[in-house]
Formats: sequence, structure tokens, C-alpha cells
Amino acid sequence: MDTKSTIVALAALAQESRLAIFRLLIQLGPEGMAATKIGAELGIAPSSMSFHLKELAHADLITARQDGRYVIYSANFNAMNEVIGFLTENCCGGNAVIACCVPEEKLS
Repeated sequence: MDTKSTIVALAALAQESRLAIFRLLIQLGPEGMAATKIGAELGIAPSSMSFHLKELAHADLITARQDGRYVIYSANFNAMNEVIGFLTENCCGGNAVIACCVPEEKLS
């Protein structure tokens, strides 16, 4: 993932409703959920849901698939992992041991 794509993804998540939608879809896994159910679960008005879903889709953080008359939204786990990888690729000078990034007093 490049810098521009990471900025787009982080900007999409930098809003309370979109972050809540994305976190819910992460919890649901690949099966995802219909927009109406997402809105009901999170208390987001239907008029706002399409805007928020569009922003997350534009950032490639979610995918949509048709299931009968419903559109089911799922988290794009590959994109999420790419964002996390981009943010942490030089952690501890590339050392694979994650604990090295935690201050010693936190390890005790």
C-alpha cells in the first residue's frame, strides 16, 4: 500500500459513524451484513448510511455483493492488513519481534 491509499483509508475511518461501521463489519467477518441491518445495529439513519458506505468503499475498506434484493457489505480484510502493514513496516527497525516496540516498563 502506498502513502496516498493509506491517507484515503485513514481519512475514511476518521469519522465516528464510518469507524463504527467498519468495526462492526470486522467483527462480523466475511459474511458481512446488509446496509439496513448495519444502520439499525448502530442507530445510523438510512439517509446517512449510503454516504458512509460510499466513503468506506471509495477507500477500498469494504466490499459489496448482491444477495437477492439486498446488498451485503463486508470488511476488506486485505486492505485493512495493508494499512496496518504500512503503518508498522518500519517498527523497531524492521525487527519482527513486536515486543521490542513496547517500552520495557510495559512488559513487566
